[in-house]
Amino acid sequence: MKRVLLMGNPNVGKSVVFSRLTGVNVVSSNYPGTTVGYTRGHMHIGSERVEIVDVPGAYTLDPTCKAEEVAVEMLLEGDLVMNIVDATNLERNLFLTLQLLEKDIPLLLALNIWDEARHRGIHIDVEKLEAILGVPIVPTVAVSGEGIKELVSRLPEARVARRPSATSDELWSEIGRITAEVQTITHRHHTWRDRFEEASIKPITGIPIALTMILLVFTFVRLVGEGLIAYLFEPLFHDVYAPLLMKIGSLLGSGGIVHDVVVGTLIDGRIDFELSFGVLSTGLFVPLGIVLPYVFAFYFALGFLEDLGYLPRLAVLTDNFMHRLGLHGYAIIPNVLGLGCNVPGILATRILESKRERFIAATIMAIGVPCAALQAMILGLVGERGVRYVAVVYGTLFLVWFLLGFILNRVLKGFSPEILTEIPPYRFPPFRILLRKLWYRLSNFLREAIPFVLLGVLLINVLFVFKIMNAIATLTAPVIRGIFGLPEEAISVLVIGFLRKDIAVGMLGPLNLSTKQLVVGTTVLSIYFPCAATFIILLKELGLRGMLRSAGIMILVAITVGGLLNLIL
Repeated sequence: MKRVLLMGNPNVGKSVVFSRLTGVNVVSSNYPGTTVGYTRGHMHIGSERVEIVDVPGAYTLDPTCKAEEVAVEMLLEGDLVMNIVDATNLERNLFLTLQLLEKDIPLLLALNIWDEARHRGIHIDVEKLEAILGVPIVPTVAVSGEGIKELVSRLPEARVARRPSATSDELWSEIGRITAEVQTITHRHHTWRDRFEEASIKPITGIPIALTMILLVFTFVRLVGEGLIAYLFEPLFHDVYAPLLMKIGSLLGSGGIVHDVVVGTLIDGRIDFELSFGVLSTGLFVPLGIVLPYVFAFYFALGFLEDLGYLPRLAVLTDNFMHRLGLHGYAIIPNVLGLGCNVPGILATRILESKRERFIAATIMAIGVPCAALQAMILGLVGERGVRYVAVVYGTLFLVWFLLGFILNRVLKGFSPEILTEIPPYRFPPFRILLRKLWYRLSNFLREAIPFVLLGVLLINVLFVFKIMNAIATLTAPVIRGIFGLPEEAISVLVIGFLRKDIAVGMLGPLNLSTKQLVVGTTVLSIYFPCAATFIILLKELGLRGMLRSAGIMILVAITVGGLLNLIL
């Protein structure tokens, strides 16, 4: 295994670069025979696993303290040195750099704190400096991740410079000549864009900005999605498509199995696109009339934030937190998508690198992230009993989401890849590019989702025809009554929940449940099996084995949480 040593002066952002490369799964140790601490972790470059060592800070390789002694000793144990240099103090930092160039070890330079150097009017000619020193140099901003991806990509270019040894006076004299040649200093004021870019990365200001952004996106998606459903898709389905479907049904003969599978069961003599559950009724209405409007709104918002340059900042801001769930910062994006609709959220887990990450992200989303339609029912139905009960439902879902991710991260073998992403400047995206990206994503969604939803509706119809769903309801009756404390009538509601969670929650209303029963029932419905469309997408994205594992976890968590809530409340 190749060992990369991170070396540099104290307080140059070396540890921040280290955390960018390795994430949070690191080991801290004392160097043998000393009390000097150092940290080591791992990252992957292609298929190669590389050990990264955060060497104690040193100003010189002529040791003046124990930490510098350890740094010199560790230099003998490395295969490659990544020298972290403070771009705002180039002259001071180059002393260690020139000493490292005298050693027979490949070297790569990271000019860190590059943003602050720009803000101070410090201009460094990187190409000229690279030519003078003879090793690769990459400007970086470790706190935001800027340049880290390029730094990793250029690791294979690290090389030995083989400079002759020099005295301290000779080194300082050469440093003076180098800085005079490559560095100029001018006066420059911060612009509003500079300030906002910095504010959106720093936790103290970045977290409120992130929460505001998420709230704005959620509000936009909900308003646009609900508006499209109410004023476009529902009128199209009910006024235009329903009469055509009724004619098809009359040709198939009413009341037969073929009619019920293809068109769906008639309710009060008409087609209910949400409950008839025919392949051509519910099978098309779910992906087109319910999911597509939210997907449209979310993909538009996602594309805007992506091209604006905000998403990498959100990913970096949440990276350390998401690593505790076995994910990296970009996993926050599918979870935000899931707040509108779990289907595009689970499809968005493709941005994650490993199967382990995709499994964790999809599972905790299906269990703990309620879609917009379900949230509307929770707020409407549970909210009538008091805001504190809504807080209980949401608090429970968040706790389950976090704890389940934390446990899966410990149980499932594998690692959480480090987040390597460039942080672009903020730019207002061209509308034409936004629409092109939106069309590409929507067409992919329709092409992939519709066949699987139709297949899922057909499968569920078969289960109903052969009375398998009734058998499931009978088997689950003891759990519903004994563990959840719900009446027998709730069994049919839980079965409907497999088709549409939000409708199932709404059906709890007429059962005259106590407040405790309503909270338990709503929470259990939110946690257990996702709606049919999401379930089918889980099957497509995770495969049969992954979907069954995820479903097993859902059942276990739903029973556990429902039982605990029943006892506590």
